[in-house]
Amino acid sequence: MAELTVGDKAPAISAQNQSGESISLSSFLGKKVILYFYPKDNTPGCTTEACNFRDNYQALLKDGFEVIGVSIDSEQSHQKFISKFELPFHLLADEDQKIVNDYGVWVEKNMYGKKYMGTARTTFIIDEKGIIEHIIKKVDNKNATQQIRDLYQG
Repeated sequence: MAELTVGDKAPAISAQNQSGESISLSSFLGKKVILYFYPKDNTPGCTTEACNFRDNYQALLKDGFEVIGVSIDSEQSHQKFISKFELPFHLLADEDQKIVNDYGVWVEKNMYGKKYMGTARTTFIIDEKGIIEHIIKKVDNKNATQQIRDLYQG
């Protein structure tokens, strides 16, 4: 699949969230969606990023954004992650790796010389019509919300 770029229609998503509810990207038309992909629940970097979105969630809603996180973890893993850190947004379970593949974020990684497949931490901002407006490939976990705000200022 070709790499997604700004201006592309966001690939359709239909997946279970942490509560077993089916969530479709199309149900968020009319809102901007922060669709963020992260490697794994309850790991330091992913927790920092999720908590940054949590701490700024009300302001993001006020600005017209909805936040949706995606990882290949299970619904049960997401439930524990949400409960432990009081996350107020949907986390989608992508255990079959369909979404990470559709968005091109399932990539070969290299840690200590060992190659493996994993999720590249990436944030897509999708506009009210379902079009990719911004792609952040170098996510700053501690300042994920500010990175997004900076795109809309000035």
